[in-house]
Amino acid sequence: MDQWALLSVSDKTGIVELAQGFVDQGIGLLASGGTYQYLRDHGLTVKSLEDLTGFTEILGGRVKTLHPRIYAGILSRETRDDVNDRQKVDAPHVVAVVVNLYPFEAFLNQGADQATLIEKIDIGGVALIRAAAKNFQHVAVVVDPSQYATVLAKPLHAVTVEERRRWAYQAFNHVAYYDALIAQSFGDWEGHQAELPELYVVAGRKSGMLRYGENPHQRAGFYAQTRDVGFQSAKLHQGKALSYNNLADADTAWRLAATLTAPAAVAVKHQTPCGAGVGQSLAEAYEKAYQADPVSIFGGIVALNGIVDAPLANRLTEIFLEVIIAEGFTDEALKVLSAKKNVRVLEMPFVLPEQSEEIRTVTGGFLVQERDRITVPWQSLKQVAGPAVSLAEYEQDITLAWATVGFVKSNAIVVVNAGMTVGIGGGQTNRIDAARQALAQAGDKAHGAVLASDAFFPFGDVMEEAAKHRIGLVIQPGGSVRDNESIDAANAHGIPLFFTGERHFRH
Repeated sequence: MDQWALLSVSDKTGIVELAQGFVDQGIGLLASGGTYQYLRDHGLTVKSLEDLTGFTEILGGRVKTLHPRIYAGILSRETRDDVNDRQKVDAPHVVAVVVNLYPFEAFLNQGADQATLIEKIDIGGVALIRAAAKNFQHVAVVVDPSQYATVLAKPLHAVTVEERRRWAYQAFNHVAYYDALIAQSFGDWEGHQAELPELYVVAGRKSGMLRYGENPHQRAGFYAQTRDVGFQSAKLHQGKALSYNNLADADTAWRLAATLTAPAAVAVKHQTPCGAGVGQSLAEAYEKAYQADPVSIFGGIVALNGIVDAPLANRLTEIFLEVIIAEGFTDEALKVLSAKKNVRVLEMPFVLPEQSEEIRTVTGGFLVQERDRITVPWQSLKQVAGPAVSLAEYEQDITLAWATVGFVKSNAIVVVNAGMTVGIGGGQTNRIDAARQALAQAGDKAHGAVLASDAFFPFGDVMEEAAKHRIGLVIQPGGSVRDNESIDAANAHGIPLFFTGERHFRH
């Protein structure tokens, strides 16, 4: 035989059928260790790489395919000089390389320890794939059992250069993803880094295509990152798969609810909270989130940090909701919700990842930042105006207002009273309009309420509006060159004013 296929796979699915297909075309089989034995056990004639190289694997199998005879056979372009060089070292003419790598990803997702993961880092397999993909015009490179049917659809000599190039693209993607997972895992072992890395890689595996993106003419897919954390591991009890917009809204709702101490409920529309509530029970928290804006919640997303029971499920079915996310559901609650077949019912833990980063594309690149962690800086809160108050009296409302304002598009103002958002103003191009929007929505419920702002007040006008609505306490970052205007207004109207020293823009 003057043409050979080299096979070295950790996943043996379909490999016998593929190998037989090569044999039927007059192509000989070369295989490494476990693959060699597997093919022999299934009755195929196959030559081991050890026989080819005269080299026995060493270091417990960590070195077995790194040999000139193998790579001369893969990288030869079959020019006169290349053929001469190949024949000088008795290298075979390799026309196909079939490799899939040690299952690093599977062990990573299982939470394997560092020592185990290091042993699952493939060396030789990556080199074989890279060599074959580089020489794709002469070598067919195959990295996944899902490709085997396509490879066998016609004789290898009839495969076009364009088809070979497409397989090479899949191969380089396969290796790039594999290496990105390894790089990310090493970053995790390093822990939190003070500086973002000079080179930033991100790895995602397509969990599925979405019906469309933000609009019907836009293609979209969901790419899951590694580890059993996030929406890829959520349990969908009923309803259609989540859409692009559903997932974007659901992430905002889940993150805000997870930021709050259970029981808590959050309603989101268009990636903006329209209602949030906390209470002694999840039913109370939901009622507050609903009453915060009973108009906007229609067709929205609701996240519930707690266990949904049947009575609450009945309440949830009284209006149309796109998605309901909760920590858990009783069997009786799921039975109630099943009457609304189009409602997506999603179960997932409300635990924020220890570390995470946000990525946003811009023309020509992407931006990376640490995710904002929104907690009230109780130790550094500074009262700068107004009568002395007990923070314990306002603790619940300050916490809810400060958490919610961090998830509202800037400029953002949130008014909270008795564990319930009563007014939300966001996405405005100036702060006074955001304040007027929130206070108008709050109406009489603004009396004695907490008002939070995601950034400082550039003028004293927001404090004047707060005074008109008899706001009970204001919390904002401070830091404007005209802070004195807000301080003077707070003192004049007897409103306690606190500075946090930190802001929470959301663009």
